[in-house]
Amino acid sequence: MDNRAMRRARAEPGARAESGPQLAPREPAALGEPDIARVASAFADPRRARVLFALADGRALPAGRLAEEAGVAASTISNHLAVLRDHGLVTVEQQGRNRYYRLAGSEVEGVLEALAKLAPRAPVTSLREHTRAAALRSARTCYRHLAGRLGVRVFSGFLDAGWITGGDGLHHPATSGDRLSAPGKGTRYRLTAAGADALAAWGIAPGALSTERPLRYCVDWTEQAHHLAGPLGTAFADRCFELGWITRGRVPRSITVTPDGQRALAALGVTDIGPGNVGNGNVRNGSAGNGNVETASTPSSSPGPGPPISPAE
Repeated sequence: MDNRAMRRARAEPGARAESGPQLAPREPAALGEPDIARVASAFADPRRARVLFALADGRALPAGRLAEEAGVAASTISNHLAVLRDHGLVTVEQQGRNRYYRLAGSEVEGVLEALAKLAPRAPVTSLREHTRAAALRSARTCYRHLAGRLGVRVFSGFLDAGWITGGDGLHHPATSGDRLSAPGKGTRYRLTAAGADALAAWGIAPGALSTERPLRYCVDWTEQAHHLAGPLGTAFADRCFELGWITRGRVPRSITVTPDGQRALAALGVTDIGPGNVGNGNVRNGSAGNGNVETASTPSSSPGPGPPISPAE
């Protein structure tokens, strides 16, 4: 076969040369164990950790806002965001002249939650940290559901109204085996038929209103009581945002109850929940479900610094 014929044979699909060695296809490289140390290095820097926790409520935030949360200059945050992108922890989208970052998926949230269970609590050492801690204690999102005093009081309201059954809303570590700042497992809460009807009237999607499967809940770190989690907790929080009952605060994950929200939640006996008022009542150990929440160790007359905030909540 001359050179012209060989070139034509190579160019034609399915054509084979009449002679010459046939190369075996290259096998893919063998993969070993997951390189945990590599991805863990992205979490190890405290500035990048603050960026990830600022994004933990599901929002997309611009680089400038993330620089504020990380406590670095705008020129520096780009390097940290590049590291997070390279490790697959955040994604970026362009909106006009700004680039917005968000967590890459629920797997990243799960890692943050697991690390928060293992990490020691950082003390509050500045006025800025105290202000942030107070806002988060009052009302916040724990991933995609309501937490803090507001979340606990809403859960107590659901129990009082008979919408949820199966427990008293309190943390009983000796009998439940639950841990603070972690998903609860020791209490079998369920949504009642009355609760499903009432929440459907509020516009909650039917898929979140199962009366058969147990409800998920978290043990709230700051209140040491239960708040609603899982699909129903997420659906309720999303609906509150849609209806304008709550809005996001300046501090990441903090939320504020609007006047419309105060009126709506008052039907559950959840009152005094306007800006600066969440948690002015009392739920003391042994008396959950009255719509007012406070741990026995944190008197309502003295806001104080309180316990350090769990980053995962």
